[in-house]
Amino acid sequence: MNSDAAIDIAIIGGGIIGICAAALLAEAGRDVTVFDRTGICEETSSGNAAAFAFSDVLPLAHKGMIRQLPKWLADPLGPLSIPPAYLPKLLPWLIRFWRAGAPEKYEASLTTQAGMMKLAEAEWMGLLDRSGTRSMLREDGSLELYESEGEFQAGLSGWAARERFGIGFRHVEGKDLATLQPGLSPRFVKGTFVPGWKTVADPKLLGKAVWAYAQSKGARFQTARIDRVAADQDGATLTLADGSTRRARRLVIAAGAWSHLLARQLGDRIPLETERGYNTTLPTSAFEVKRMLIFSGHGFVITPLETGLRVGGAVELGGIERPPNYARSKALLRKAQKFLPGLDPSGGREWMGFRPSLPDSVPVIGKAQGSRPVVYAFGHGHLGLTQAAATGRLIRGLVLGQTPPVDLAPFSPQRF
Repeated sequence: MNSDAAIDIAIIGGGIIGICAAALLAEAGRDVTVFDRTGICEETSSGNAAAFAFSDVLPLAHKGMIRQLPKWLADPLGPLSIPPAYLPKLLPWLIRFWRAGAPEKYEASLTTQAGMMKLAEAEWMGLLDRSGTRSMLREDGSLELYESEGEFQAGLSGWAARERFGIGFRHVEGKDLATLQPGLSPRFVKGTFVPGWKTVADPKLLGKAVWAYAQSKGARFQTARIDRVAADQDGATLTLADGSTRRARRLVIAAGAWSHLLARQLGDRIPLETERGYNTTLPTSAFEVKRMLIFSGHGFVITPLETGLRVGGAVELGGIERPPNYARSKALLRKAQKFLPGLDPSGGREWMGFRPSLPDSVPVIGKAQGSRPVVYAFGHGHLGLTQAAATGRLIRGLVLGQTPPVDLAPFSPQRF
């Protein structure tokens, strides 16, 4: 590509957010080029838990998580860990996270997420149909599990909040629980079944299939690491790792956990932190799991995929530079063996990915400060796959000057 030729729309980030934006913009007839240092859905979007978590409307900073923090932090391999050396850098984010749990902020975040999820489900169903990928959708529901009556009772306020937004569920125990998932450890006394919860056959394969559809509409891809960005009223300049530059009329920054570093170059200081998530994908023969199992008290899930059984989750707030600590994925696997006593733990593939997370659990979707040709689409935390098609719709609207289907004020990059 001639470095002097202006690109119509450049997207930095070949993860699920970037390619959904590319697909919707390409559908609208725009000329789109996606830049990524590795490939399409090769990093965080490849190893997630494969959930379309449209019912997951509760902000992370809700009271239950704040209450659990001391217990979780006491266990270095528990649901949440913070490497001690990283704590000073993390402290400002933790203070913002704690403040986001205030009742009035919680309610605002909850309402924003519920609206976003309604849009996400509608947009994903449409995109799956248009891209010919509906066969990758699984509609088996999810089963959240509790080890005590106290743990079950502690979660009821969250279910009441979901019920306000029309999210269906039913609490189960005894035979009903065993029918929904045979072979569970008897330590689980109750569960909550969410029939509307959906998963995908494999998130990496879905992402690549959506990209193939975007390509069929004219979208292009270039393998490149973008080191610097600059913008004026007429467009943006991208400086690649090899020193060459690209000029774009419009720029979308959807680079996940690295996005805030690029946003800072444009004058926006966005408090993004990285939740490092771990998993192990076992062979499909490891255990017959009927639907996604959610162990909220332990911060992980088990998802049956077309390509294996994925055991993963947990949060390590440790930035993007520390090497992976795979003792965490091994600890999750040991717990999974206790919870599913017949599970075969052999032959697994370990993985670690970066969840780009903001203190209020609401992503940044909006225009850069003083740089009208640049828009941001990042900070989705655990919900990148779930909210990708909705984000693509909102980004298309921002680029094309259309009226958004939801209020964009809560997503503002300047809200911090």
